[in-house]
Amino acid sequence: MSSYRKIRKKVLKYLASSMPINQLRIKLYRAAMYSIGEDVYIGEKLTIVDKLSDQKNITIGARVAISPGVILVASSEPNFSKIKQYVKTVHGTIQIKDDAWIGAGCIILPNVTIGEGAVIGAGAVVTKDVDPYTIVAGVPAKKINEVRIP
Repeated sequence: MSSYRKIRKKVLKYLASSMPINQLRIKLYRAAMYSIGEDVYIGEKLTIVDKLSDQKNITIGARVAISPGVILVASSEPNFSKIKQYVKTVHGTIQIKDDAWIGAGCIILPNVTIGEGAVIGAGAVVTKDVDPYTIVAGVPAKKINEVRIP
């Protein structure tokens, strides 16, 4: 990815996170090359931590609701630290399937899929996949219930 495109992506992510109107946030995140379905709500201050590349490492399905202050960590590394050679660097993906609801202040770590219709409680730290129609909460997130559809 060229330097221009990396800077463009960073600027679009920054602008999107503070836009006061959902439709503008969605357009800016799409322009930053994230895959976002229809009828999605993304609250203010969504933080996306990813390796700046052309790869679509964040996928958000249709009718997903993401509350304010959520952090999606698709890439994690110690950067310039001396410990870099001793710890695992992760450049992964995050998939949020249709109709999921992500509570305020959640953190979703790399290589996690949030299943269709799943609910993530506010403040949860999601370290592994969440099954469809499952409610999880806590640090780390654990199943606390199921979504019952009549």
